[in-house]
Amino acid sequence: MMVSDDSDKVIFVEDDEALRRAIVDSFTLAGLTPLPFDNAAAALASIDPGFTGVVVTDIRLPGMDGLELLIRIRALDRELPVILVSGHADVPIAVRALREGAYDFLTKPFSVERLIAVVRQALEVRRGVIGNRALAVARQAVETTDSPLIGPSPVMEQLRATIAHVAKANLDVLIEGETGTGKELVATLLHRQSLRRARPFVAVNCGAVPDALAEAVLFGQAQDGSGYRRPQHIGRIEASDKGTLFLDEIDSMSPSLQVKLLRVLEEREITPLDGGDVRPIDLRVVAASKIDLHNAARRGDFREDLLYRLDVIRLRIPPLRERRADILPLFAHFVEEGLKRSGAKSYVMTDAVRRHLLEHDWPGNVRELRNFAFSSVLELTPQGGRSALLSNAGISLAQRMDAFEASVIREALEAAQGNMATAMSILGLPRKTLYSKLSKHGIEPGAYRSRGDRR
Repeated sequence: MMVSDDSDKVIFVEDDEALRRAIVDSFTLAGLTPLPFDNAAAALASIDPGFTGVVVTDIRLPGMDGLELLIRIRALDRELPVILVSGHADVPIAVRALREGAYDFLTKPFSVERLIAVVRQALEVRRGVIGNRALAVARQAVETTDSPLIGPSPVMEQLRATIAHVAKANLDVLIEGETGTGKELVATLLHRQSLRRARPFVAVNCGAVPDALAEAVLFGQAQDGSGYRRPQHIGRIEASDKGTLFLDEIDSMSPSLQVKLLRVLEEREITPLDGGDVRPIDLRVVAASKIDLHNAARRGDFREDLLYRLDVIRLRIPPLRERRADILPLFAHFVEEGLKRSGAKSYVMTDAVRRHLLEHDWPGNVRELRNFAFSSVLELTPQGGRSALLSNAGISLAQRMDAFEASVIREALEAAQGNMATAMSILGLPRKTLYSKLSKHGIEPGAYRSRGDRR
């Protein structure tokens, strides 16, 4: 039996008890969540505009009939799919039902498989409606916020409040958070909301600067009168005088550079790499790390004295998987950005996108979500546009399995450089079986041997 979710609800209205039980059993076996009723009034009372499922109702019912129920539902939510069923092959009734906005019309006796297929189609439509409504609400919420640090979750509300409070204090800050969580954005907000906002904000990615150049980049280089060296240039630390120095990925900084940075933090003065006058500096340091620096210090991978110089105030940015309430507002924001960049007129969320947003763990955090939103706007991913199954319509399951099997065998042969014994070991297949599959898929193992091994 398939596992259902909250979006697989089916309100089923039928006064015939035996038929109602039979259809409910069929829905359950199909992985749907049936909500059975024997009258239309009770079914209507259970529906609100946030209902995520669909409605299947018989037309001939005691009291309020199916057509009346359809009209009432349409008044409540015009985009809620209603499937009507009738024991009378009455064309005028069917035409009127469709004119009133029925999603589909089935006559008894009908195939249960046909009913389930129509219900699944209607559920996909409904999930798209609900998803796009949620996206619209999220867009409005983003538009009303005055911070680029987006997210309604309590932890993000607290983080915004802490930034506003801490920004005005002339103290160094350590930001911890996984890759892609927005550490540079937090650092930027600390600067923008501080008394230093009119002065420079200088960002240095410690992990991107080669060790051989790191000292010159940070501390600068004095002018050499010989003329053989490049002219004097100011290092990034001195360039941030009176402003904010943001040291991203400080966990990547070499031990020797950590010692020099510690002296800067202790003395608040700087000496160019090749000598020159010692210069006092007035700066605020905001450092960011993708790992826990306290654990790194215990392992001996980061200087403990430098850590405590940096760790005056610590801010932690939680990963996206710990604040799932922020995913949709962030996605809505990035969709708007993607629409502006691409020139696309509109965006409609598919059920595949909705499920991906709900189920994915987002190891790349906000950065990964942003890339996914852009791809979705441009329909460059299966989740962003049509279902992969729909795009492969006409290809049977057997054909797909054969294609997959052939690709796995080719990958194994490539890894083994055409060596059959190695390929058999990778695939866990006996020689006879592997040769049979090679023949079936028309694969020539010799094509995967390195040039030196070919005969």
